[in-house]
Amino acid sequence: MLSIQNLTKTYPGGVRALRGISLEIPPGMFGLLGPNGAGKSTLMKILATLLDPDTGSAHLDSLDLIANKNTTRQLLGYLPQEFGVYPKMSAIDLLSHLAVMKGITNRSERKELVEGLLQQTNLWDLRKKNLGGFSGGMKQRFGIAQALLANPKLIIVDEPTAGLDPAERNRFLNLLSSIGQNVVVILSTHIVDDVSELCSRMAMISNGELLIEGSPAQTLETIKGRVWTKIVKTDAEREAIEKSLHVISTHLVGGLHAVRVYSESSPGDGFTAIDADLEDVYFLTLSRHERN
Repeated sequence: MLSIQNLTKTYPGGVRALRGISLEIPPGMFGLLGPNGAGKSTLMKILATLLDPDTGSAHLDSLDLIANKNTTRQLLGYLPQEFGVYPKMSAIDLLSHLAVMKGITNRSERKELVEGLLQQTNLWDLRKKNLGGFSGGMKQRFGIAQALLANPKLIIVDEPTAGLDPAERNRFLNLLSSIGQNVVVILSTHIVDDVSELCSRMAMISNGELLIEGSPAQTLETIKGRVWTKIVKTDAEREAIEKSLHVISTHLVGGLHAVRVYSESSPGDGFTAIDADLEDVYFLTLSRHERN
């Protein structure tokens, strides 16, 4: 269990990145949702021992992650948002080099581990290819391979699917799902579908504040039967709806605006009930937070 208690962080200049974040995260995939600038990367960097908080604590079982940085790094697998590689090194050579840096000095043990990780991440056939020639998705899968070195107990991945094409995104999410069974895996993202497809637990933060926490199913239950949609043909009609109702989101469908609204009862006038999804929860929670 990862226990986070009252973490705060204010950067020079007065930007409050975290405002008393507390979370209890069990083993498995945990999604951390929030818009850009919400404080997600700051929280991930604190857990990865790259930043110190102003106040608060973080414990993985009995281990104090903040006070015992060296021990934490031995148990940590981290894939940051910007993951650099040595472009002229092959995948197998760089992964072996990183394994040595992780303390895996036995040659036969290291060889078995590196080859196993390259196969697990579906990079075996590319093992001798220079990393500079890898696609974005290949680099992300290599990033997961290096994060899995030394059998980590805590894995942090920060915005891992941003910029990936649909096929690479699916490969990457399938890979994450396969490793997130017996260890704590935190997936920090602003892409709602990544969380809804992978995570049994989630939290949402904005402006450094915790807004919601629970399972995706629990969060959906809070707005069940209260989401309505309508296709509107003119900007004037859309603007009138935005003034009179609580609009969650607007999407273009066949060149027309499909408006989704939150209402305790039917808004009437052509609106139909629709099953809520996690994106509705996301936008609704953000809009409520901004209004408050």
